[in-house]
Amino acid sequence: MNGSGIRKAFISAGLLFAKLALAQAPAPLISDPSPDTANPPSMVSLAGVPSHGEQLLGVFYLAAGAGPHPTLVLMHGFPGYEQNLDLAQVIRRAGWNVLAVHYRGSWGVKGAFSYGHAIEDADAEVAFVRDPSNVTKYHIDPNRIVLLGHSMGGYMVASAAAHDPKIAGVIMISAWNIGASFPPDSAGATEIAKAKQSGAESFAAENDVVPLAGCTAESLIDEAYRHRKEWNFDSFAPALASRPVLVLTSNDGLGPADHAFVAALQKAGSTRGTEIHFETDHAYSGQRIALATAVLNWLAKL
Repeated sequence: MNGSGIRKAFISAGLLFAKLALAQAPAPLISDPSPDTANPPSMVSLAGVPSHGEQLLGVFYLAAGAGPHPTLVLMHGFPGYEQNLDLAQVIRRAGWNVLAVHYRGSWGVKGAFSYGHAIEDADAEVAFVRDPSNVTKYHIDPNRIVLLGHSMGGYMVASAAAHDPKIAGVIMISAWNIGASFPPDSAGATEIAKAKQSGAESFAAENDVVPLAGCTAESLIDEAYRHRKEWNFDSFAPALASRPVLVLTSNDGLGPADHAFVAALQKAGSTRGTEIHFETDHAYSGQRIALATAVLNWLAKL
């Protein structure tokens, strides 16, 4: 089978999985777990996930039961208006701990926001759930840690998983391939400059930099452009090829880049990837239950 055939088979398998995944609603989507008075579910407000001299802020949703529990690290996108905490709650009801924190320089966290810092923070989040003291304190099963990221967070989880070969699986929701956001160098300086200006104007128009500190729309675009070759998540495919990867796409324009990542996984020898497309927007506004169903069913197969 040629490369095109492999990719089509891979996508077809993903579409079949999508139909099966959405055929029945998982129990955590529609009902609470049985009460556990000895070890009830809880939420811990975190002000101490260390990353390069700062403390990341967020929440840790802890599952009911004595554990140890599989644990999912949820990384939001840029700048974090949509945090997907509905997914955190339903995944917790399925018996998982879920960690969700903000990057440096965002939403009140001290420090300066940058994509480079966010990459470091993603690794710091994984280090937090691997720390032996936290494994004991929060009843974490260190052999069952999964990363889930939306938009920019999709890049962050791919990067963090590539850096940690023990991550059990990766979920990328409308992942933004930062390095592939610009025209090729062959396009010429004028076209590249227009793309950078358009990107900065879009950030400003959407108020994307308002919750962020230590950066501007222009500085973020310049940073992404300078690192366009190294910040391409297709390069992570060889490191992720042996692990389960769920790639979810929508009608937001990021699908082609995510499809290219699927192809890169296949080229690297992956047989454990799933791709599902949703007819909705970047925030999955009209498909939240379907999104949660697909994620829950995929996690259950781990």
